[in-house]
Amino acid sequence: MSAPEPAGGPGPVVVLVGPMGVGKTTVGELLAERLGTGFRDSDADIVAAQGKPVSDLFIEGGEEYFRELERAAVREAVAEHPGVLALGGGAVLDAGTRELLTGLPVVYLSVEVGEAVKRVGLNTARPLLVVNPRKQWKELLDARRHHYTDVARVVVATDDRTPEEVADAVLDALGLKQHPADGSRTPGKEKQV
Repeated sequence: MSAPEPAGGPGPVVVLVGPMGVGKTTVGELLAERLGTGFRDSDADIVAAQGKPVSDLFIEGGEEYFRELERAAVREAVAEHPGVLALGGGAVLDAGTRELLTGLPVVYLSVEVGEAVKRVGLNTARPLLVVNPRKQWKELLDARRHHYTDVARVVVATDDRTPEEVADAVLDALGLKQHPADGSRTPGKEKQV
């Protein structure tokens, strides 16, 4: 089965943005499977290229160093990947990245702080959540939320939903339907789910 061609031309068929712990990778893999296409994660690309976990890259080079790697990884993925693409939680901080996402089928997966803390946990290797994870996660979301909504064509809430339900909501919101015979899809209208 061949990968579907994005409705607006080259680029990913779906781009997932949102905070850490929202489930971009899990939902992205489900979407890719349902659409009969590939899945790519910009953070995983960075880890593969650098041979180190994101937390080590933050510690060794600092946040700005990581953001430079992230900008390059996102630019490459958007240019090369026709499937489902998940971006790291902070990727939208870069103005160039936000501009690059203009016109693409971007979905902001939203989650409230209580649910995110349950998903992320309080003892994880997330470099920006080292001290007081609940407070830091909320501050990160407050600082980034407007960027997520600005780049998104649709917003899909993930609270109290299984990954399968979130994937269904994304497909519905974008008007993407997998046809059993050929995996083709049709573009949809913008909306919030």
